[in-house]
Amino acid sequence: MPERGGVSQRTGTEWKAASYVLQTFEQYPKKVFFDVFGSDRIQQFNIQAGQDLTIDIDIDAHEYNGRWFNSVRAFRVAPYDPAQALAQPAQSAMPGMAPQPVAAPQPDAPFPPAQPQAAAPIPPMGEGESGDDLPF
Repeated sequence: MPERGGVSQRTGTEWKAASYVLQTFEQYPKKVFFDVFGSDRIQQFNIQAGQDLTIDIDIDAHEYNGRWFNSVRAFRVAPYDPAQALAQPAQSAMPGMAPQPVAAPQPDAPFPPAQPQAAAPIPPMGEGESGDDLPF
């Protein structure tokens, strides 16, 4: 996206921001729209279309006139290294939050037997209803 810039009303200093869209490598890829704030970081990261990168982002939200807005900003960008990605364990999405270990089941503590549950009845559709309750 084209770079944006201006002068801060609060401090009077100039600012620049560039926006990008990244796509993940998952089975069902997701897209994330994010910003790089500051001309020094824009130049340092030098993000080009089509590059495979590892991007560390900060997600925040703020309220303005009773509405909430998300902000996604990159703070570290490095070339993508698949070997390094496989060697490192998954990191927590929240800084300062360590991944929690999962306790293995004890061999002498059997699981309780599963209790069968009846399915909830499906109400009949009224006249003119299509059964499609999707909001779009």
